[in-house]
Amino acid sequence: MFFHTKTFCTMHGQEGGSIDVDDEFARRSMENFGAFILGRNMFGPVRGQWRDSSWKGWWGDDPPYHAPTFVLTHYEHEPLVMEGGTTFHFVTRGIEEALKLAKQAAGDRDIKIGGGVSTVRQYLQAGLIDSLHLALAPVVLGQGEALFTGLDVRTLGFSVTEHKATERATHVVLEKG
Repeated sequence: MFFHTKTFCTMHGQEGGSIDVDDEFARRSMENFGAFILGRNMFGPVRGQWRDSSWKGWWGDDPPYHAPTFVLTHYEHEPLVMEGGTTFHFVTRGIEEALKLAKQAAGDRDIKIGGGVSTVRQYLQAGLIDSLHLALAPVVLGQGEALFTGLDVRTLGFSVTEHKATERATHVVLEKG
């Protein structure tokens, strides 16, 4: 749902891409952010102790974040300075510490929690998310992790404030009220 959009193409230095509802959501998701938080699995497939510093993420030398990006991990790792303004900071002291550091880096701009599911669930359970954009694509990827199992988003204070369907995705925005 994101790869075909003008926003995605532009982020990767490519021409073209569609300008449609999916692109509108993609563009909005990239506005006004000052920092990202990612779970370790979103950074890469390396498990356990870091073997060395050779793995620099899924994206090559110029990751799409272009902002300080805080990666939750149990293992110490030196920051990775990448092209385009992305620096990966590895946080070993939990979600609250990552949020504190991201807030300092972002200033008055937004912090995006880029996933994965476990990371988003932890922030939801802690009451630390204000708005959530779900892009549900009709693709079967395997078992995966269930985002809302055991969570009652209404009890957490969320309601649906927007929903739009395209042929590639159904977009649902949940906001804390």
